[in-house]
Amino acid sequence: MFTGIVEELGTVAGIEQLGDSIRLRVNATKVVSDVHAGDSICVSGVCLTVIEFDDAGFVADVMQESLDRSALGELVVGAPVNLERAMPVTGRLGGHIMQGHVDGVTTLLSREHSEHWDVLRFKLPSELARYVVEKGSIAISGTSLTVSAIGEDWFEVSLIPTTLAETILGGLTVGATVNVEVDVVAKYVEKMLANNS
Repeated sequence: MFTGIVEELGTVAGIEQLGDSIRLRVNATKVVSDVHAGDSICVSGVCLTVIEFDDAGFVADVMQESLDRSALGELVVGAPVNLERAMPVTGRLGGHIMQGHVDGVTTLLSREHSEHWDVLRFKLPSELARYVVEKGSIAISGTSLTVSAIGEDWFEVSLIPTTLAETILGGLTVGATVNVEVDVVAKYVEKMLANNS
């Protein structure tokens, strides 16, 4: 489980094409400080398993399913990625409950700069719209955020300076593709209500 509190900005150091998958090398120092082979690290919203590591970073395999459902297939060497280690049982839930299981991708429609924050408007995929509510939680590329406004086919998030500086969201340009994970609690509630009707 993850919380969407990004611990470190990593850099894609290598992408090895393996036919129906890729092997991804990410340079990072903080998230590998206590890592072991088999540990999970959330890479821009996608839970990946560490298969190799050293003091400079880690390697993970990304299967076709993950490439099809996320924006990881668009990564290039040198691209920044949000990184978060799995939350320990004794840890604080600083953001919201996340699984690192991307529900879809979307694009940045507009960006409005204010004196101390930015408002980012994203396209709201129709298949996810029922899970997105104003003031509810949403994860964008692995970052736990609050939906600040919502329309028929869009939603907005407002980003404080820390989020702008310490996640990849600060550098997003209009048209950029990002990973989206909706609040898993909403999906469970929907399932339970459907089974009771």
